[in-house]
Amino acid sequence: MLASAQRKVSELTLVYDASVSSGNTEPKMADAFDGATTTVYLKGNMSRSEMVSALFSSTTIHDSKTGAAVVLREVSGQKLLIRLTAENWAEKNKRYSGITFTNTSDTKTIAGYKCVKAEAKLTDGTSFTVYYTTDIIPENKDYDYQFRNLNGLPLEYELVQGKLTIKYTVSKINLNPVPASKFDIPKSGYRELTYEESKKITN
Repeated sequence: MLASAQRKVSELTLVYDASVSSGNTEPKMADAFDGATTTVYLKGNMSRSEMVSALFSSTTIHDSKTGAAVVLREVSGQKLLIRLTAENWAEKNKRYSGITFTNTSDTKTIAGYKCVKAEAKLTDGTSFTVYYTTDIIPENKDYDYQFRNLNGLPLEYELVQGKLTIKYTVSKINLNPVPASKFDIPKSGYRELTYEESKKITN
């Protein structure tokens, strides 16, 4: 068996394609996610995750040093900027606290990287599958709360959103430097909300 060398990377761009794999009881919700793309940019302790679909776009900029984050949302013509403290970030992601990953013997190649299939189990009893590679290890493990304990980089995973199961598969991996401007917070053009205020309108 060829042992591939692990690369620890501080800068990375990942593009995931989303497809709805089950649960079309909510067509509007299915339309929002089917065909959406999520792009993740990593640079040192900064991360930016952009999800763009036909119905909305949402960007999260997170600083793993301070734990704080900013979410930029555009929904039906409204542009919202939501600031999250480290405590808000932990609360927003609390369902992923205590998540465990158990490797299986299944493997497959995604975007040229050999991946191992793991079962992820949440403390609420729900589970999902993830295929991850150990060839690339991001230095910033906190960029995605649910995968910070995963021993590698997730290249395909399923998420349950309401009644839908959405599958995310990497279509592109780029190890080139990421421009620092990707992590700039817009100074104008957005209505600013606190995390508490945003919960009233987005949940």
